[in-house]
Amino acid sequence: QVQLVESGGGLVQPGGSLRLSCAASTGIFGINVMGWYRQAPGKERELVANITREGSTNYAESVKGRFTISRVNAKSTVYLQMSSLKPEDTAVYYCNVVRFGIHYWGEGTLVTVSS
Repeated sequence: QVQLVESGGGLVQPGGSLRLSCAASTGIFGINVMGWYRQAPGKERELVANITREGSTNYAESVKGRFTISRVNAKSTVYLQMSSLKPEDTAVYYCNVVRFGIHYWGEGTLVTVSS
């Protein structure tokens, strides 16, 4: 079992920045993909970005050029740097890791973009 501890959500004005962090309790062994999903009110959960153990990244079209995902394997931690935030980025953001082919989810952290 993997426990994921997320941090970094909050309220930010349009155009602002936030950084989300997610640490895995088990260490990096067996973890391949780490990433972030989000779910806005009334919408389905969607992939925001993910990153493989080797560092290959994948982004949703809506966040390309604004968000950057990174990971520090020694800390079993994945980060999401979010810049130029828009009101439509408002959502609960969920950390996701894939360990030995099994998906694990964090509890979610709320990001609100509003003036």
